[in-house]
Amino acid sequence: MTDLLLKNVRVAANAAAEAVDVLVRGGRIQHIDPCIPAPADVLVEDGGGALLLPGLVEGHTHLDKTNWDSPWYVNAVGPALTDRIENERTWRASTGHDAASHAQALAQAFLREGATRIRSHVDVDTDAGLRHLDGVHATREALAGRVEIQTVAFPQSGLLVRPGTAELLDQALAQGADVLGGLDPSAIDRDPAQSLDVLFGLAEKHGKPVDIHLHEPGELGAFTLDLILDRVQALGMQGKVVISHAFCLGGIDAKRLEGLLKRLAMLDVAVLTTAPPSRPVPGVRACREAGVTIFGGNDGIRDTWTPYGSPDMLARAMMIGLRNDLRRDDEVEWAFDCVTGAAARACGFADYGLTPGARADLVLVDASCVAEAVVTRKPRRLVVTHGVVAVRNGQDAIA
Repeated sequence: MTDLLLKNVRVAANAAAEAVDVLVRGGRIQHIDPCIPAPADVLVEDGGGALLLPGLVEGHTHLDKTNWDSPWYVNAVGPALTDRIENERTWRASTGHDAASHAQALAQAFLREGATRIRSHVDVDTDAGLRHLDGVHATREALAGRVEIQTVAFPQSGLLVRPGTAELLDQALAQGADVLGGLDPSAIDRDPAQSLDVLFGLAEKHGKPVDIHLHEPGELGAFTLDLILDRVQALGMQGKVVISHAFCLGGIDAKRLEGLLKRLAMLDVAVLTTAPPSRPVPGVRACREAGVTIFGGNDGIRDTWTPYGSPDMLARAMMIGLRNDLRRDDEVEWAFDCVTGAAARACGFADYGLTPGARADLVLVDASCVAEAVVTRKPRRLVVTHGVVAVRNGQDAIA
């Protein structure tokens, strides 16, 4: 049933106000008002005065890579990016790692923690072809109506340095990948102009948005970022490009940073941060002040790259807050925005939020305010997706 009356909850945007009820019809929010009479034909749930949050958003992960729900992976890989790329490719080939089953296990774990929308980068390369993408698309189909999964066709091994990858990306977009990914055009492909010309040519051909991993540090990354922004401007792709990681924005001088942030804002190019403690990162405060959309994600979760990560997006919001020295309650709400509204806008997830007409993706937590919800990360009392109660007290409520 997608008709629901959720009674006695406090809306995150006005947590100190009186409790309200939320009426859901056809999987969408119809009304948010105090004391809505219960129609005879709807399921009634008592929220117990809990805080109402919108469904959480994972803006950047890799469902196809995870070992979630598997025996512990012993990580002994070298420190370089290329070490990790080669190690993962070899390990996948030798173990027959199944992207579909692992992706589904992790996506369901996300839902239990209140994440109802996920952007997943998925490896496309000349060894595996589209096998990993097919696996995540199988997960997307299996969980349709519960978790909305966007897929990014991602050339993890590089684009120009692996001949045939461009053709595979072309096929991936034709077969339903939602977004075109990219990777370090200077550091990996070593010909950034050609790499970006190929990448944006494919995006233009298929009418798809772009999400580029940019790990390149300092001035090298800033140089590449300028080349990316040149193409966004030339092709009129404002609002359709994300720069993931963007470590360079945390490692350049103030004047250079100001210029890049101004261009990012003018061209409506969003920035994704995982807020790692080990790298320079784009600042949430600086991005917000410049008018740049900045949002959050985990990156990998328990895979051959890292043993860390969690499907709890409130935990990721807390990491963003810690990394950016966000201490006041209103500042912690910026970190929360990184895994809710800002992430939905940057990824293009439609019909999002706690307003009439939005899709009824709702999360209830026992907290007095958003800052407490982020910091204490209590179990989700209720998770509603598409108007259906999917999780109750951390346990699956539907088969």
